[in-house]
Amino acid sequence: MSWKKFVLPLVLLCLWGLQEEGAQACSCFPSHPQQVYCQADVVVIKAKVVGVMPGVQGVRPTKYIIKHITTFKGGEKLFRAIYTGANSALCGVTLTKGTEYLLMGRLQSDRSLRVNLCDFYEPWDALSVVQKNLLYRYREGCNCVIKSCFSFPCHMTRPTECLWTDFLPGKMGSRDQAQNFACIKNRKGYCAWYSGAPRTEKEYPALKGH
Repeated sequence: MSWKKFVLPLVLLCLWGLQEEGAQACSCFPSHPQQVYCQADVVVIKAKVVGVMPGVQGVRPTKYIIKHITTFKGGEKLFRAIYTGANSALCGVTLTKGTEYLLMGRLQSDRSLRVNLCDFYEPWDALSVVQKNLLYRYREGCNCVIKSCFSFPCHMTRPTECLWTDFLPGKMGSRDQAQNFACIKNRKGYCAWYSGAPRTEKEYPALKGH
């Protein structure tokens, strides 16, 4: 998965998992990892890819055989496989055999798990300690609203919003809030950015520009 590219037309190409060869065929609006986590049909697990059955377009999806290690969200079931599109044009993702991943996949009607380019997937070893800690905090903010901010002026319209400013000019590609912060409701009922840094809780600086 790539967090390396930010593309900003009216409909933005997928931010958390876009493979370049699928850019012209598969697009979606960018989502903060917490937004993906909080969606009702999303299961969040740590798993190791141990095999692959390549898909065929129009016939069958790609099937990755996995060793389910940890569940962060999604019940008690241990998944043996995760499915994806047969190629990047169908929003299929490419996972590497032998690698452990954090996977935010969507539970299908047949109870199978599916991941695509617009979901979140990342090698476990590529996550920082801060990002791993955030996995235990995202749930606290699922009643908050993360509002994407692309240009000034940008304002909160209600106290349950957090402004996601990683897209502002001069910050493009920094991914600071995406990687290091969760939007959490405080004791006063307001939502604000808090750091996932161990043993610290730091509110994200207020947006001052206009």
